[in-house]
Amino acid sequence: MKSQNKSLTRTLTAAALTLAFATMSASAQAQEAQPAAEAVPDNQISYNVAVVSDYRYRGISQTRLQPALQGGVDYVNNPTGVYVGAWATNIKWIKDGGGDASYEFDVYAGKRGQITDTFAYDVGALYYAYPSNGLSTNANTFELYAQVSAGPFSLKYSHATSNLFGTADSKNSSYIDGQFNYDVYDGFVLNLHAGRQDVKNLDEASYTDYKVGVTKDFGVFSLGVAAVKTNTDFYVGRNGKNLGKSGAVVTISKTF
Repeated sequence: MKSQNKSLTRTLTAAALTLAFATMSASAQAQEAQPAAEAVPDNQISYNVAVVSDYRYRGISQTRLQPALQGGVDYVNNPTGVYVGAWATNIKWIKDGGGDASYEFDVYAGKRGQITDTFAYDVGALYYAYPSNGLSTNANTFELYAQVSAGPFSLKYSHATSNLFGTADSKNSSYIDGQFNYDVYDGFVLNLHAGRQDVKNLDEASYTDYKVGVTKDFGVFSLGVAAVKTNTDFYVGRNGKNLGKSGAVVTISKTF
């Protein structure tokens, strides 16, 4: 019996070693088959294009409730978080105000990074240009901004160091913006937003805006659908319509 036990033990041991080596080999082959994580380059340039059914900015239509074509370019230095970018769109509100510009051109620069493992920051400056706008108060606007985010939540403060979008004596106007963006199911992202625009020395132009939307990246393009609303009827287009009225906005975009 002892001899048989030793023989059985040797047989089991050999089988166990064979299984162990086979498992190790399969594991090594699987690891070799997996592509190595692609290193993020120090410098990246990306481009974006979009078509929107209505260009709403801070809840107010910039295109008289009509569509817009938009596009931009961004550069980021990943090790430092420093970025610069430019963006353009067609508009109609300048002509509604008696000016002559038909497009908006924005340039911006900033720095983003981590405060802790939980909190991130983004600080920078943004210049809105309306070439040859011809308004009595130049529509070109310069803002500084700072944002703090944690997971799906973000809070951003913007401060105008110039007059705000052609409004006289509005220097030091501000906008505060809270957002919640969360993947609720299979890449469908819920977008919630509330903002408050305070216009210096013109209380009737100050207002609050809201947005509830959903976005989904389909690879070939991204689709967004949102309901927007403000609590103001101060902003009126040439057609007499309230540019802050409640409405739906559809966005088709691509970043590459």
